[in-house]
Amino acid sequence: MRDNAKSPERHAQRMAAKQKVMNQRINAADKEQGLLLVLTGPGKGKSSSGFGMLARALGHGMKVGVVQFIKGKFQTGEEAFFRQLPGVEYHVMGEGYTWDTQDRERDVWAAEAAWAEASRMLADDSYDLILLDELNIALRYEYLDLDRVLDDLQARPAMQHTVVTGRHAPQPLIELADTVTEMKVVKHAFKDQGVKAQRGIEL
Repeated sequence: MRDNAKSPERHAQRMAAKQKVMNQRINAADKEQGLLLVLTGPGKGKSSSGFGMLARALGHGMKVGVVQFIKGKFQTGEEAFFRQLPGVEYHVMGEGYTWDTQDRERDVWAAEAAWAEASRMLADDSYDLILLDELNIALRYEYLDLDRVLDDLQARPAMQHTVVTGRHAPQPLIELADTVTEMKVVKHAFKDQGVKAQRGIEL
């Protein structure tokens, strides 16, 4: 007779076996270090995930910094919220989406100014977590020198966490990162239904 996979006894056995494996992995993970996380891909949620980690860090009393590349034409809910909190340094350095500015020289200038702020934070061990929102877009259009960015990220303090968001993360950044998540589109209200960006969701 076949075991009933839904029975309480069978479930308890499976979870006990899984618990043993997970405990072994947890006990073996004895390293502690600052992490470089890259959130990329065409799906929604990259910046949202980054700001979620920002909130989590603040909950632990950590000092955080934000530099937003590209974005800057309009105020977002995350900016309005996080700017008012202690322990947050927040810089919106973009000139708007690239199709809005249509001015490469201006976009390069804005990206370089943003990286100057980011580089300063990355060299300062008083920051526990730094969010570099939409940095990948600036790298994709070669507004910044990739080698310089990688060098600054690699030279940051040992316990400093850094989160990079944006589509089209370059392969060398992916290789340097400790954790990489690629967001995938299944359905999107704007693209599939013509629903404009909604406050509290996209803005």
